[in-house]
Amino acid sequence: MEAIVIGAGQAGLAMSRCLTRRGVGHVVLERGRVGQRWRRERWDSFTLLSPNWQTRLPEREYTGADPDGFMTGREVAAMLADYAAHTGADLREGVTVRAVDPDPAGWRVTTDHGELTARAVVVATGDLDRPAVPALAAGVPAGITQLHTRDYRRPDALPPGGVLVVGSGPSGQQIAGELARAGRTVHLAVGRHKCLPRRYRGHDTYWWMDRMGTLVRTRASLPDPSATRTPNAVLTGGTRDLDLHRLVADGVVPHGRLVDVRAGVARFDDGLPAMVAEAEDNAVRFRAKVDGFVARTGLEVPPEPARLPRPAPWARDADGELDLAGIGTVVWATGFRRDFSWVHAPVLDAAGEPVHERGVTAAEGLYFLGLKWLHRRSSSFLDGVGADAAYLADLLADHRVARGRAHTGARCPSPTAPVTAA
Repeated sequence: MEAIVIGAGQAGLAMSRCLTRRGVGHVVLERGRVGQRWRRERWDSFTLLSPNWQTRLPEREYTGADPDGFMTGREVAAMLADYAAHTGADLREGVTVRAVDPDPAGWRVTTDHGELTARAVVVATGDLDRPAVPALAAGVPAGITQLHTRDYRRPDALPPGGVLVVGSGPSGQQIAGELARAGRTVHLAVGRHKCLPRRYRGHDTYWWMDRMGTLVRTRASLPDPSATRTPNAVLTGGTRDLDLHRLVADGVVPHGRLVDVRAGVARFDDGLPAMVAEAEDNAVRFRAKVDGFVARTGLEVPPEPARLPRPAPWARDADGELDLAGIGTVVWATGFRRDFSWVHAPVLDAAGEPVHERGVTAAEGLYFLGLKWLHRRSSSFLDGVGADAAYLADLLADHRVARGRAHTGARCPSPTAPVTAA
């Protein structure tokens, strides 16, 4: 076998399609069903942050009746299942990979259904792997239900009582807002985050990022590589902005960053005013970038008055402690971590993160795909993973041709024309 692709989300399926177009034989292994995380690890009201028109994979883009709408998690899962069926992938669902090891044939993949070997392996398990829950969760009283955003579904599925949501990224703020609108008493522990307007000067923010080339900016172009580790911008599907000002108006009680849970009391730092100011500054800078782009290009769009930073007296007055006696649930909106300990090759750094260049590791025939900032800002997005998949598929096809020439001494025909992402 020439290649094994691990994972059947957007990354694995995009890789499969690109390999098929280049005539590279392969299988795709998926621990659950196609689009497993979209199907089983999103809350009921979840939607994409990007509009439907930006749902683009190799040889597939959105053609429905609502290009400016936002797909739900279930709709994304259905779209990926349909994509897999029409791309003709050799897909093996319900197969859990236990280990990837070097082998005389290239690589040996051990699964709960046996072993497979191939010249190349593409790890396409995505960027959202395992819930990251801080150690201080151990201090939460035993009678309080704890769950990660991966396991949250809807307000009425939670036990009675107030809810403490820890984390203020898009997931944390969306869930906090939904719970407050459902009549729950909601407290939000706020960490670093970035605000963006949902729309500006007549267009969606993703329209502007697409037009300005923001999403295809490469990792190598960043003056500071640490910029890839900045928080995700807070948005929600629809036309309304999502930020702490809106949540406070909806009844959410904000606090600073959670720093300790002890003796039934949660304690927060005093950094909330600075967090709010930093988040607001991101939105101000984004609008300024759009204004500059419009001025340079002469684009005809409606004007919009400048928006000054909004006062946030509630941030200054936020309580530093919360008695958890009235809390029935803690929702950890604290993100995910990646675990590649099952990849037995010297390609991980001290933190367990893959060391690669555009997904290519120092171990011949071992690749990664679908990671945040793998090459571009959009590398982990539905709209961006296809370009990275095409790049890696070209490399695999070129290696196959080179090996064929070495064995036969003949000139091999070039592979099928490459697929490029829209």
